[in-house]
Amino acid sequence: MKKSKLFGSLVLTASLFLAACGNGGTTADSSAAESSSTVAAEPTTVKIGLVSESAVEIWEAVAERLADENIELEIVKFTDYNQPNIALDNGELDLNAFQHVAFLENYNANNDADLTPIGFTFVSPLGIYSNNYTEYSEIQDGDTIAIPNDVTNGGRALLLLQAIDLITLDNATGTTPTVGDIVENPKNLNIEELDAAQLPRSLEDAGAAVINTNFAVDAGLVPTEDALYLDTDNIQEVLDIYKNVVAARAEDVDNEVYKKVVAAYQTEETKALIAETTANTDIPAWD
Repeated sequence: MKKSKLFGSLVLTASLFLAACGNGGTTADSSAAESSSTVAAEPTTVKIGLVSESAVEIWEAVAERLADENIELEIVKFTDYNQPNIALDNGELDLNAFQHVAFLENYNANNDADLTPIGFTFVSPLGIYSNNYTEYSEIQDGDTIAIPNDVTNGGRALLLLQAIDLITLDNATGTTPTVGDIVENPKNLNIEELDAAQLPRSLEDAGAAVINTNFAVDAGLVPTEDALYLDTDNIQEVLDIYKNVVAARAEDVDNEVYKKVVAAYQTEETKALIAETTANTDIPAWD
């Protein structure tokens, strides 16, 4: 900062001297303009971690808008939910945008981390899908139901199964129930926990699978048409902890550049792209 002030003082002094000599300061003004132009030409790079093709498409449009603000958004795509938080935590990323609040809080608790939401993105429904049935009531005794194997999405999947009366959970479990919290299973369902990215493939063998929207869309499914049930069908029952966010390290929550990244995302253009890329399934969560 002191260096910039000194440079400005020198330019001003030179301008006044040249003006007194009758040159109008043209040379000094031109030099200052060239220097300013050089500084402005160097964009600030921000690396953001994403999961899923639909997210990449949306953020590529955000990157175009940020370019006008001299910010270069570098997109890093991951294939699972485990790596983006690790990469953000260790400084390989500046931001990530793939998870809801519950998932983020669980990561922080288990890894002594301080990753922090800096803006909401959308609410993504969790849906149950099947290659064998057209109604969830058709699910048969002894069927295998595949669900995500991480604590938060797995718990949300179990709450979905309870919402459609396939199982009953212990009332004391809260928002992150586990398979061990099932107290009633009238159809003797076999609950199989798999990596979330593998769930669409499990439809070849399982009676049904509870799949995150991004992986469902990437697999060619249309949630509003193909899901037997979406938990956002009863949106008032979807908790705020399932709102997706842009996350940063705690020391960066007031970073002005990162705030501009969030602002460039939270636009009408993004709303339209969310509707287009998720077949009107995901719901913008920042209003």
